Amino acid sequence: MIDIPPLDRAAEPALRETIDGKAKPVGSLGRLEDLALQIALVRGTARPALGKARSVVFAGDHGLTAEGVSAHPPEVTAAMVGNFLAGGATISAFARIAGAELRVVDAGVASALPAHPDLTDAKIAPGTRNAAREPAMTPAQRDAALDAGIALAREAVAEGVDILAPGEMGIGNTASASLLVHRLAPAPLDPVIGRGAGLDDPGLERKRAALARAAARADATDPHGVLAEFGGFEIAMMAGFMLGGAAENRLVLVDGFIAGAAALTAVRIAPAARERMIFAHRSAEPGAKAILDALDADPLLDLGLRLGEGSGAALAIPLVRAAAAMLTDLADYPR
Repeated sequence: MIDIPPLDRAAEPALRETIDGKAKPVGSLGRLEDLALQIALVRGTARPALGKARSVVFAGDHGLTAEGVSAHPPEVTAAMVGNFLAGGATISAFARIAGAELRVVDAGVASALPAHPDLTDAKIAPGTRNAAREPAMTPAQRDAALDAGIALAREAVAEGVDILAPGEMGIGNTASASLLVHRLAPAPLDPVIGRGAGLDDPGLERKRAALARAAARADATDPHGVLAEFGGFEIAMMAGFMLGGAAENRLVLVDGFIAGAAALTAVRIAPAARERMIFAHRSAEPGAKAILDALDADPLLDLGLRLGEGSGAALAIPLVRAAAAMLTDLADYPR
């Protein structure tokens, strides 16, 4: 579907020497120096002047909500999309602070959404089917979602975007993400199931029972099969967006648990995509650790966040720009 070659690391020793030669004690900027190296390798230059950053929120609904896996009704998905577009959501504020453009994508919201200049209609269907009882999507729907995400990434790159910061909105999507992580990390199911957006104890037990039924229903382990059985349209499209950005050698910021499940899916499809990913923050969702362990990732921030929306990815954008500025703006020590 998409070809992503490993990064060419021939320039790594010279880049390390360049970083060590900047006007600062060697190693004094800690992990920012490793981040600067990654940015230079991804962009293929020792002077990576980064263009625009774009936060993209993919929205979709989930048939799994019929099993009582969420504390909120599906109608909240559409309501939150309206809040994003009105500028009143957390990601709206954080994207403004980070100087990032904000776009919203209807990947599969159950209700019709009014047109808006910052809303892209890429609806695959009005929500997935109930994965506890049948495959969440058909193979054709899965492929359409992945392809749409790839196309949106290529469109962003054509418009001068160098930093891609995807996020998501979808009532029930922590349930879908837990199933993806269970199969693709892989990891035991129960430890990767959390309370999502505030489930009480009986709700958590319902969620665990529903996801156990879903897992018992299908034995898929390959990324395409797992995505069709258990995924959400917003997660699949976000995975495609990550693949498309990686294929164009752009920086892909990975947000929290659900975006992490999309990243895990993308890496299982095209392993070299991992080299273009920057993990923004350590989500407080219990399943996030399994993703980070599976992808050998050490996030930049640890703030106890578990909101989603791409909020943690937006917070990391200034750190990415600072790391690039180390290479483009810092003086060299006299030699």
